[in-house]
Amino acid sequence: MQDEDRVPPKRLRASDADRDAVAERLAVALTEGRLDLAEYDRRLTLAMNAVFVGDLLPLVADLPEPDRDQVVPAGTRAPAPASSSPWKEWLDEWRWWLGGAIIMSSIWGVTSIIGGTLLPFWPLIPLGVWAAILLAAAVWPNDESRSR
Repeated sequence: MQDEDRVPPKRLRASDADRDAVAERLAVALTEGRLDLAEYDRRLTLAMNAVFVGDLLPLVADLPEPDRDQVVPAGTRAPAPASSSPWKEWLDEWRWWLGGAIIMSSIWGVTSIIGGTLLPFWPLIPLGVWAAILLAAAVWPNDESRSR
């Protein structure tokens, strides 16, 4: 085969491994805060639909090269990033509590409307116990969590 018959590297067809490598690099950029979720989703869609290697290159051109010391071999999972603050985990738990409060209160409200009378506010018991546990976790953190 002569040199003029060779396909330029950017016009080579992309393999699944090429698309997966770009997807991993985009995921790292998302976790580092370099991309927001909408931009990550847009670029990931383009990467998964890429036909040529040249279609993949612009998707990561503005991202720094990954640190070779932190690259995880293919087929293994990267360790979960450490939480930036122990308070963040605690506040996330309160968000779950709020979601539970909304769902339980909605169920109580709908059943009260269907029944035609206000029923006893039963969500108070599970929400009160849950809140007490969250407050206790803030006052007496366990050994696995960092002190708050």
